[in-house]
Amino acid sequence: MAVKQNGQIIESATEARQAEPGPSVLALLSMSTGLAVIILAIVWFVFFRT
Repeated sequence: MAVKQNGQIIESATEARQAEPGPSVLALLSMSTGLAVIILAIVWFVFFRT
């Protein structure tokens, strides 16, 4: 349980780490890399394919 001492909130390490679950970093990295590959493939097919 958080305690207030001298105007500061003191929490344990477990309490400090608890937060809303966000998107997975691995999923975000995979999606952005895949999107970049798709965009580069489209650019290559449009401009450099002979």
